[in-house]
Amino acid sequence: MSAADIAKGLQKARKSGGGWVACCPAHDDGNPSLSLRDADGKILVHCHAGCDQDAIVGALKGLGLWPERGEQAETIEAIYDYTDEHGELLYQIVRKPGKKFLQRYPDETGGWIWKKHPRQVLYHLREVLESPIVFVVEGEKDAEKLREHGFVATTNAGGAKAPWLQEFTAALAGREVILIPDNDGPGRQRVLRIARALTGKVARLIILTLEGHGVRDVSDWFRDHSEVELISMLDGEEVTR
Repeated sequence: MSAADIAKGLQKARKSGGGWVACCPAHDDGNPSLSLRDADGKILVHCHAGCDQDAIVGALKGLGLWPERGEQAETIEAIYDYTDEHGELLYQIVRKPGKKFLQRYPDETGGWIWKKHPRQVLYHLREVLESPIVFVVEGEKDAEKLREHGFVATTNAGGAKAPWLQEFTAALAGREVILIPDNDGPGRQRVLRIARALTGKVARLIILTLEGHGVRDVSDWFRDHSEVELISMLDGEEVTR
């Protein structure tokens, strides 16, 4: 990790002499006041607005932009793009070790703003709007697993406790929707919240629970099952309208 790596994850970052300047994450900084540079294998940071070092480093750690002692904080396991209805990138979910998920969106300088985007959408929104049948799961990994097997699948950022927005319901209106919960309390509660929001708004609503030894989610289920089995299960499910 270098000063450049950190700066590019902050707002209004730009090169300055032998280092970088960017908005300080430790305070509400509209005018870039944080200086960063590399020196003797270390990263030196200084806030010209007066934030102390502990506050700066703590804020950078919270954004995943500062390595803990002895580990690579910048290791990225997966990146999931969230786009608008035209397929243009709005924001990304970045997965890091320990099931740590961060949200970021592009700034005007080629860097990233490590905050929640003001517009939240369903994952693969364009596909959702073009499909009559959509699976809704809890995470991006599970949505991708379903897509690998030929289904249109989506989720929303933030995990089981993230709010289900009216915009999500509107995007699914008039479609056949299959909700697949994770096999835990929060996962089942999430699906019930979504089902209440979708009832009367979609053409067909199914809650499909996938069971089996060690099956926590749809990705686990597909280790021993196929898309043909999934379709067969759906043919026998009760429907809520």
